[in-house]
Amino acid sequence: MTIYVGNLSFQATEDDLKEVFAEYGEVSRVSLPTDRETGRKRGFAFVEMSSEAQEDAAIAELDGAEWLGREIRVNKAKPREESGGGNRRSGSFSRE
Repeated sequence: MTIYVGNLSFQATEDDLKEVFAEYGEVSRVSLPTDRETGRKRGFAFVEMSSEAQEDAAIAELDGAEWLGREIRVNKAKPREESGGGNRRSGSFSRE
């Protein structure tokens, strides 16, 4: 399972997140997405821990906590929903 961490300070680093979540158990992986065009952090992260019990403890303690000047949101990550494809046309057109 993966934890979603939202409303992050843009100054937060992967090492910062590892340090905070390590208080609740072994951190397997941290992902701190950046914007493709600007390279800036997007204000959220994903954290994986070695057991679901550790993740539950981290979520219970950290959700709503103030960290680096922001009230962070911490919960179980939801699977990404599939989009309806890349075609954005509202109707079909034909050439004659």
